[in-house]
Amino acid sequence: MPVRLVVLISGSGTNLQAIIDAIAAKTLGAEIALVVSNRKAAYGLVRAEQAGIPTLYFPLKPYAEIGREAYDRDLAEHIKRYAPDLVVLAGWMHVLSSEFLSAFPQRVINLHPALPGQFAGVNAIERSFEAYQRGEVEHAGCMVHYVIPEVDAGEVIAQAAVPIEADDTLKSFEARLHEAEHKLLVESIRRVISGLRA
Repeated sequence: MPVRLVVLISGSGTNLQAIIDAIAAKTLGAEIALVVSNRKAAYGLVRAEQAGIPTLYFPLKPYAEIGREAYDRDLAEHIKRYAPDLVVLAGWMHVLSSEFLSAFPQRVINLHPALPGQFAGVNAIERSFEAYQRGEVEHAGCMVHYVIPEVDAGEVIAQAAVPIEADDTLKSFEARLHEAEHKLLVESIRRVISGLRA
């Protein structure tokens, strides 16, 4: 029985595509039960639909007055219906509170484009590149970690260093980092799955 994933996205869904491709190639023993986006225009929703995966658009705006915790609680209720073994944040641009995380204890993982302890939060790729240019870091990287209420601070599942070359532009560095992210995310899901099956 394949492990059931729910994948949360906010953008183009290239990391989602890496998971879809690994499942199709039978190098990842999982199935995606649902793809959720908090942005209607996220191209990742199109990728999911093209792969025959159910999607859910779940915007934050209707919760502006009642708050994020209500949003997280309702989102968790929607996702529970799909009985996921693992919830994967793959470019999900919303900090999840304990209201959501308590519904899936130790079963929510996140991909972050920086190494542990560096550049938590948004714009990590740009911040890494700028720090390199200032001589503050020698390389950048990415990690997959378990999600806790503190941003990008949960236990690390796997990490990968990504060199920054002297002639890199932000665009060329970003392309290489995304390539590393795709491999790392699939490998991390594989690791977590083997732990779930143990």
